Amino acid sequence: MTKVSNTVQQLLIFDSGVGGLSIFQEVIQQSPNVSCYYLSDNAYFPYGELDEQTLITRLTGLLDAFVKSHPVDMIVIACNSASTVALSSLRAHFCIPVVGVVPAIKPASLISQNNIIGLVATPATIERTYTRALIDEFASDKEVLKLGSTLLVKLAENKLTGKEVEQEALAAVFAPWLTLNPQPDTLVLGCTHFPLLKDEIARCFENGVNLVDSGEAIAKRVATLLPPFKSERLTTAVSYQAFYTLQDRQQLLLKSAFLNLGFESFLLYQYA
Repeated sequence: MTKVSNTVQQLLIFDSGVGGLSIFQEVIQQSPNVSCYYLSDNAYFPYGELDEQTLITRLTGLLDAFVKSHPVDMIVIACNSASTVALSSLRAHFCIPVVGVVPAIKPASLISQNNIIGLVATPATIERTYTRALIDEFASDKEVLKLGSTLLVKLAENKLTGKEVEQEALAAVFAPWLTLNPQPDTLVLGCTHFPLLKDEIARCFENGVNLVDSGEAIAKRVATLLPPFKSERLTTAVSYQAFYTLQDRQQLLLKSAFLNLGFESFLLYQYA
């Protein structure tokens, strides 16, 4: 018999920066009756520049400390770089569900009409063995173009602080594809930061392009792992709280963005 919960489930959505907010928005749309902690490990931002063992050690220690000090029912690793490296290690470490995000190669392969797919991600994610395996499994009959960019991550972070996205800078990133004939008709946004730039990216492709990310799929996966509940029996209220790991000027600028998204607080989480 399925157990019905009468308390709000508490998720921890985790990223090195603000990219996980694209996952947060999908999750609360799919599961509006869950509470969320958001933890931005900006002290080690960006994760794509860390070697694999350093990343695994950092993630395991930081998340273990957070889970021990906060009630958490599920962890969502809202970062492609972290998921492609550390997901199996984290699942082995924690006794609660750990959901990861990986490049949406499979859905992109299913909707491409001209069989040319562009994968844009951080340079590290582009080169991961896991990413190559996804391409081999789901898009072996497609031409998959790969583009690694850290600039897009910075542009997305800056956008949330209120800075205008420089369309020319964005177009320069995609210039290798914009000169092709035919161009890719489908792009995989292989970093959770990139959906924050969807409108600007779409404007670079005058002939139109499909933009595919993992947000909706992750939100559906989270929903399937949550226990059913009856809203009239809930004994706790839904809340959203955000944390970061390094106090700097950027976090002061980001605070209003988090509050505008419904977070009640945006506080420093101290971890060595």
